[in-house]
Amino acid sequence: MASNTRIPPAEITGIKGALIKRIAKKNLMGRVPTPLRVYWHNTKVLKASFALGNKVQKWDACDENLKSFAHMAVASLIGCAWCLDFNYYRAHNENLDLKKARAVPRWRESDVFTPLERDVMAYAEAMSQTPPTVTDQLSARLLEQLGAAALVELTAVIAFANFTTRVNVALGIHESDGLAEACGLKPLAVPTAQPGVASAS
Repeated sequence: MASNTRIPPAEITGIKGALIKRIAKKNLMGRVPTPLRVYWHNTKVLKASFALGNKVQKWDACDENLKSFAHMAVASLIGCAWCLDFNYYRAHNENLDLKKARAVPRWRESDVFTPLERDVMAYAEAMSQTPPTVTDQLSARLLEQLGAAALVELTAVIAFANFTTRVNVALGIHESDGLAEACGLKPLAVPTAQPGVASAS
């Protein structure tokens, strides 16, 4: 399969490789995801990323839909189509709100989100700017609505989303693997240009 990644995907080999491929295919519609094949060049990084991702998925102080929308808002802002597709697919598998999930790339124009959900996605985008543009007012609203434990968790989830999306974009993993399409999900809403966000050439 042809790839436009900046580091060519590696052939996943060996006993551990066979096990990882089998798990990936079981969980991802029979596909081995592109990031896995790129990360295979450095299995220490791959193992650490998996371990962190598994820990993040076990946190339970914040609503799963809110965390999903936040991660997708980061992916849309940073420009990681792979991350958007994967998180949309995950939302489907975890019985989250798919109508809202598919609208995340156009959350400002969509009328499906609650004020809290809008604040969560605004917070995700504000955290993802350089430097971050989180305001005291936005943080205070979220603290009042979510509580301290959930806000700490949401913040860490958004930081993890920045880690995964920025690594993928830097490595040239821009294209989705078609997971959502393979599930028969409606296409994601097309992102709109965000004010004050310059696109890199």
